[in-house]
Amino acid sequence: METHGTIGWLEADGSLALRTSSQVPFLVRDAVADVLALDPARVRVTCGRVGGGFGAKQEMLTEDIVALAVLKTGRPVKLEFTRAEQFIATTCRHPVAVTVKLGARRDGTLTAIALRVVANAGAYGNHSPGILFHGCNEALILYRCPNKRAEGFSVYTNTLPSGAFRGYGLSQTIFAIESALDDLARTLGIDPFDLRRRNVIRPGDAMVSWSDHPHDVEMGSYGLDQCLNLVEAALAEDATPAPGGPDWAVGTGMAVAMIDTIPPRGHYSTSRITLAPDGGYALEVGTVEFGNGTSTVHVQIAADVLGTGPDRIRLIQGDTARPGHDTGAFGSTGIVVAGLATERAARALKERILACGAAHLGVPETACRLGPHGVEGGGTQASFAQIMAASGAALSATGHADGSPRSV
Repeated sequence: METHGTIGWLEADGSLALRTSSQVPFLVRDAVADVLALDPARVRVTCGRVGGGFGAKQEMLTEDIVALAVLKTGRPVKLEFTRAEQFIATTCRHPVAVTVKLGARRDGTLTAIALRVVANAGAYGNHSPGILFHGCNEALILYRCPNKRAEGFSVYTNTLPSGAFRGYGLSQTIFAIESALDDLARTLGIDPFDLRRRNVIRPGDAMVSWSDHPHDVEMGSYGLDQCLNLVEAALAEDATPAPGGPDWAVGTGMAVAMIDTIPPRGHYSTSRITLAPDGGYALEVGTVEFGNGTSTVHVQIAADVLGTGPDRIRLIQGDTARPGHDTGAFGSTGIVVAGLATERAARALKERILACGAAHLGVPETACRLGPHGVEGGGTQASFAQIMAASGAALSATGHADGSPRSV
């Protein structure tokens, strides 16, 4: 996986340019400008396709150093971590000590869940509040229980700083809660699948963690009951023979996990799409690609809405000099937030093209259809070049999304 690395230089007008491996180019731009007392409009951050992220590329670890060196020397500067430096000088997953206490009736119905989490923030607390929030949130929401308590602490230590990492605090707490549930199932003599079936959240249930505070999380779909049945059946049917010899012990286990899509408190994304005279489209998105396929999805969304092929969509992404803003590619937002912005931009442009095409053809919009070569209506067609000439201006549209409501 690609390590942290940045290349920086001064543009002809004296502004600072950084090409970096980041999941959050707009946040990097703002942070660099803040640290070095620069006008954000004079800082440009671009990202190619990032070679893996998993949360680590939400940190600013090389960009500020490169920026300072460029400003001091006036020359291009490159800093790229070696593999060894990546492991010793960048952030890691938060080490967490978790204590779980459960109360239940003899039939396995949960009556109380107590969760205590102590997270090692390391020398800096960059993401520590966030991982506590998630670690003490979805892991408790997953189960219906009348009494829940969560205590969370992040502690500064003289160790490597902890940061964002896949699961964002939930991997640690889910492991602890699921292990405690397995212990409870053994104590009560209840099958672990049946214990989960009895207690997991269901459609219509309130999603409550450590408080009943209002939130914008919705249950977008539900298939947990099907998942439990399928996994249980697959384990029962597994006929793989156990390895021979005394050094092998074979067991089976199961666990359940849930995570909210999209971080809380708003996640903002903007997309813009512009029609070219040849019928192609330029799609500008702020989000970046780091191996999760979002580039393909954005192109597919735009092509589907505009009735054209993916080969007609030219994608431009991860450039802070382009219009709009994107909070970053994490928490599934590269598709569910930025993708929604792209869909809205494409639909808005489709409406503009149809309106211009209908006016050019002299037929109602309702009688028109957008195709790969222009607007068809009234038994004739207006090409994209004709439509653009008639409109007298470039045809483009912008779409926005604010990351709410969220979903599971």
